[in-house]
Amino acid sequence: MANLVILRHGKSLWNIEHRFTGTVDIKLSPVGVKEAEDAADRLRDMKFDAAFTSSLSRAKDTLQIMLGKNNQLHTHIKVNKALNPNYLGDLEGQKKEDLVEKFGASKVRCWQKSYSATPPNGESLLDISNRIIDFYEKEVIPLLKQKKNVLLVAHGNSLRALMMYLESLTPESTKNLNLPTAQPILYKLVSMQIPEPAEEEVLPSDIQDIREYMVVSEKVYV
Repeated sequence: MANLVILRHGKSLWNIEHRFTGTVDIKLSPVGVKEAEDAADRLRDMKFDAAFTSSLSRAKDTLQIMLGKNNQLHTHIKVNKALNPNYLGDLEGQKKEDLVEKFGASKVRCWQKSYSATPPNGESLLDISNRIIDFYEKEVIPLLKQKKNVLLVAHGNSLRALMMYLESLTPESTKNLNLPTAQPILYKLVSMQIPEPAEEEVLPSDIQDIREYMVVSEKVYV
């Protein structure tokens, strides 16, 4: 059994102002700092072997606060831009209520929640999904196969892409995924060995290519 905890960063200054943030590097608000401390309290009994975060300060600071409060700053930390959110183009820095007044609530929600709809001059969730999955398969799965506990602090949309992969969700269902700030989500994963089917003909069972997969057995909001 391996444990993966994913967590959206605490509220940033622009979250408080209801502005679209995207790839802009905005600091945590005092509320976000408190949220990170509260998240640490909920995870105080779990020791992490590795931690990952994006290159943006609101995620990095959330992670540092959590590990610091739980005396786990010795945990191996990797910063990876693959965990950065999608670029929101013309929406970045804009207040959500102003955009709703200009374009309508339906259009704004589509830009915000849709899997494939692209914000003006920006990126969709679809656009960043491949790099998120590639990161997870190359960086995280090897640790989980060793039964390591991994903490991953990132952003709403990058985590939605990862959740879609972990839970085998459809693009339509991702519209309903809502990640509150600093809410730890624990995935318990187990190893499964599955024979890979041959491309042309079925091979004898003793020489089939056996692949090890990490499969979610339980999801818990901590």
